[in-house]
Amino acid sequence: MKKDRLERTIAKMKEKDIPQMLVSDQYALYYLLDKTFVFGERMGALYINVDGTVHFVLNKLFPQVEDLGVEITYYDDVEDGVEILSRFVDKEKTMGIDKTWPARFVLRLQELGAGSSFVNNACVIDKVRQVKGEDEHKIMKESALKIDQVMDKLIPWVAKGLTEIELNQKTAELCKEVGFSGMSFDPITAYGKGGADPHHITDNSKGKHGDSVVLDIGGMWKGYASDITRTVFIGEVSERQKQIYNIVLEANKRGIAAAKPGNKMSDVDKAARDYITEQGFGEYFTHRTGHSIGLEDHEVGDVSLANDEIIVPGQCFSVEPGIYLYDEGIGVRIEDILYITEDGCEVLNEYPKDEIIVVPDGE
Repeated sequence: MKKDRLERTIAKMKEKDIPQMLVSDQYALYYLLDKTFVFGERMGALYINVDGTVHFVLNKLFPQVEDLGVEITYYDDVEDGVEILSRFVDKEKTMGIDKTWPARFVLRLQELGAGSSFVNNACVIDKVRQVKGEDEHKIMKESALKIDQVMDKLIPWVAKGLTEIELNQKTAELCKEVGFSGMSFDPITAYGKGGADPHHITDNSKGKHGDSVVLDIGGMWKGYASDITRTVFIGEVSERQKQIYNIVLEANKRGIAAAKPGNKMSDVDKAARDYITEQGFGEYFTHRTGHSIGLEDHEVGDVSLANDEIIVPGQCFSVEPGIYLYDEGIGVRIEDILYITEDGCEVLNEYPKDEIIVVPDGE
């Protein structure tokens, strides 16, 4: 059990007036216990009470050899795991339920009267996870530098005649080559019009001379995600493409400059979006500016005009403005991951973006 993280969780529970809660989400469990659990169809839950009581109820299919620092009660497949769990709760107080806990378990808990009312506990555990400790910062930096390496190895392949699917597969190979345990999401490796669709589904298209190529990739390192997007060009870059690229680059930099303690998440979005709008391309920036990242590639806390949450040190999120001109076959997105410091932010990715990268045909 990560004692400091448990203490922060209990403090947040008190702040949100949630006296007890259940944690079952695999990422939240990893955050607290430093171990991955995938329960499948079976019930498993970590019970936490603000009085410091912590109890883990597990199916016997998941015997724990090492000491997790928490008392464990096991049940088997012929027993009612939720009923056993209910024995440890305070039935007279509100119960926080994990947002990913299956409805069949929630309904059974309600049948048993294991709580006076039931609320979503995401306002607790997700918010605690949003602020990274120095140990997490170190791993996220390592993860960012590794995905920079993958990007450097991947870019020459855009002009070698691979289909998008093959380029996607090459990304997976390169992630494994640098030591990632896997990818943090299905990569976007999109040529031309595919890259002009912000979340294009990879297909058998091949790149051609003059295409812009959007490469949005990420890997998992020591349990933490990385994410980076760069846009490069095959053979040559037109004046129009240069114009779009430089507008997106400046928007990326303005978003980064706004990412500091005391500002709002919406300020970061506004800084990037206002510049693109001023340049006449606001309607072609069709998504939010970023997302929080950590154990998952997309975590709670988006960088959008709708999120007025105040930025605090320890947060980690992306800044990734883009312009997508489908009819012209031009798509440009530039993404970096930031870590918020006491007086600003650290850009975790170091892969170059200031100079437009043109990959020679057939390289």
